[in-house]
Order: sequence, then C-alpha cells, then structure tokens
Amino acid sequence: MKTTVEKLENNMVKVDIEIDADTAEKEYSKACKRLAQRVNIPGFRKGKAPRAILEKNIGAESIKRDVLDSVLPNAFAKAISENNLNIITEPYLESYNFELGKPVTVVAKMELKPEVKFEQYKDMELEVEEYKTAPDAMDKELNELAEKFTTLEKADKESTDKDVVLMDFEGSVDGKLIDGGAAKNYLLDLEHSNFIPGFAEQLVGHKAGDEFTIDVTFPENYHEENLKGKPAQFKITLREVKAKIKPEINDDLAKKVGKFKNLDELKADIQKYLDNTAKIENDKRSANKVFDAILSKMSVDIQDTMIEREKQALVADFKQKVAQSGVTWEDVLKQDGAEKIDKELREEAISRIKNSLMMSEIAKLENIQVTAQDLEQKIGEMASLYQTDKDTIFREIRKNTALIQSLSQQALSQKVTKFLIDNNKIKFVAEAKK
Repeated sequence: MKTTVEKLENNMVKVDIEIDADTAEKEYSKACKRLAQRVNIPGFRKGKAPRAILEKNIGAESIKRDVLDSVLPNAFAKAISENNLNIITEPYLESYNFELGKPVTVVAKMELKPEVKFEQYKDMELEVEEYKTAPDAMDKELNELAEKFTTLEKADKESTDKDVVLMDFEGSVDGKLIDGGAAKNYLLDLEHSNFIPGFAEQLVGHKAGDEFTIDVTFPENYHEENLKGKPAQFKITLREVKAKIKPEINDDLAKKVGKFKNLDELKADIQKYLDNTAKIENDKRSANKVFDAILSKMSVDIQDTMIEREKQALVADFKQKVAQSGVTWEDVLKQDGAEKIDKELREEAISRIKNSLMMSEIAKLENIQVTAQDLEQKIGEMASLYQTDKDTIFREIRKNTALIQSLSQQALSQKVTKFLIDNNKIKFVAEAKK
C-alpha cells in the first residue's frame, strides 16, 4: 500500500492511497466472507452464499465500500503519523477507483490545525490597572447583612418611602377592571417597589384604614400590549403600615449571621472575602492583558471551514438560550437583524478559535499537561458547585465523555493561564478614573 501526502491551501492536505491489485483482491474476498455472515439470502445458510450470489444480492459497490472501510483507517493513521499531521477533522473520502484486477486508488482530504507563530509570549512587561477594594466596602457588606435581618413592626403612623405597607388594590383602565390587576393583603416595600412608576410614591403619607384612588400610566414598553401607555386608576385600601427595624451592627448581629463569637470575627471573615475578590479580579485583569498582548502579535491563518463550524456551534447555543427566555428566534432576527447577528457570531467564533489555538500551542511548547490530580481537583470543584459528592460526578463522566473533555480543557486552560501570569512581568498601576 502506497501513501503520499500533498499540502494544499487553507490548511488542507490531500492523501493519495494506492492499494496493489493482489491486496485489493484478498481484502475483497475477506469482505465477502464478512458480509455473507451478516445477510440472509434465500436458499443459503448464513456465510455459505457464493461470491457471485452475494454480489448479485448486495452489489459489488457495497462490498468495495466495506473493503475501504476496513483498510483506510490504518492507511490514514500511517499517513498522519509519518507526516506528523495535526488534523482537526476526520479524513473524508473524495474519490476512489476500485476495479478488481487493478490497483485501487483513493483520494482523501484532511483539515489541519492552523499553524500558530508567536512574536513573544514570555518575559513581557505589562501594566495592569489594579482593582482595589472600595474604602466603604466593609460598611456596605455589614449594612447588607443587617438589612437581611431587618424585621417589620406594625406602626400607627403615616407611611414613609422607607416603610412597607399591607394593602388591597383594584386597578382599572377606561373604567374596566384590569385582568390580574387586583389583590388583597398585598405586602409592598415602598423603598424597593417593582410596581409601575408612580404607584409606590402615591402610597406615602397614608395611615392604616385610609381608602383612596391613585392615578398612574403604564410605560410604553409594558409587556402587555393592551396596557402600553394607558392611564389607569387604582383603588387602594391601606390596611397596615409596617416600619423596618434594622438591627444594630454589633456582636449580636455577628452571632445571627453565622458561627461568629463577635463582630470582630465577622469583620475578619468579610475582609477575607473582599481580599479574595480583589485577587480574583486582578488575576483576571492580568490574564486578559497578557492574552491581548500575545494575540496582538500572534500570526495564524484560520480557514473559513473552521470558523464556520465554530460559528454554527455558537448559533446553536444562542438559539437554545433564546428558546429558554421565551422569545422566538424570528423575533431576535427581526429585532437585531440577521446580518448583524451573523457578523457578531463570526467575530466571536474567530476570537474563540484564536484563544484556543494560543492556549494549546503554548501548552505544547512548554510541555504543560493535565494530570490525574488536576482532573480530580476539577471534579471536586464541580461536586462543590452542584452540592454533591465526587462519586456522583464520576458516574456522570462515565455516561458523558464530553464532560471529561470539557474538564480537561478547563484544567489545561487554568494551567496555561497561571504559567503566562508567572512568566510575564506584571506591574499594577492606578485604575483610571471613569
């Protein structure tokens, strides 16, 4: 069997394979025996039908295809190995000439991974805007915790915009009741109302027992077509005014929040969270800066077929998210335009491919590999995320091989990212004022 490889444009290679006549004849006979065991031919037991009968019933071309299916994988593997081809798609058969008694010729094509060339990816000096925790971050965190433990207390007073009210309401437009526009004993936080603009504001200054009517206008972009921009009236019966009782930020609050003995322990835990948040953000900024610097000087010629495959994968993900949101794909196309969406997804596809090629090439150059310990760590992270145990994740992996590939890629990406941050000189500078 002879195999020759010719490199073509657009990261493609052509593989010419020649199988000598004797080998082709032997493989054809083997295929006949294999197929005879699989098919039922009237008048013959399985495996006993003569070759001529077999050819008549299933066709010589089907037998030839079976021969090619049998011998080509090894021929392709040999061509890939001997020529050090880094293929990204399965080889596909373009043409073949199979005539018994003569050498069989096959023409196949393979798509190669684009070659990546770096100007520099190590020992760069880069400036990164440093993220710093806001001076009032601790106070904000403590106040948010205090608000979570805020209680409501019935108050005999006029309502303010900081209170919560218990009410009955009934809405109408043009004298007709609004479908779903009425409720009894409804609790509304006047400070954080999600009602239409102007509703909560008009409930301020009233006491329990007050009955009154307020006028509002539905927004032009309201989700119900028949209410868009319409003036409406709501009859209100205010049943109770409830004042918010926010606890003091002290040792008692710390004990309510968690297993803290006092406020100092709670503050130490918050500070640890704030410091970790800052580190994660600065690591992210550093990585992005390094990636941008490498990509700006990286040369790679990505073939359109590769871009199209990635784009179609993005389209499928996009459509799935759209479907989950309850909006139709046609609505999205109408709103944003097919041309704009196609352009944006193509740009995203190119960006993803470049990033992926960059990461894999650096991993290859620096011999960065994913170990069993790396995968075990990722599995542990996944188990923690989904609040389950590692064994459950292992069982899922056995059922879904794509999952282990995804975890491996994540682990490799993290290791390459760490390598790049460690091997480039990052200088943090003050964040630009916005």
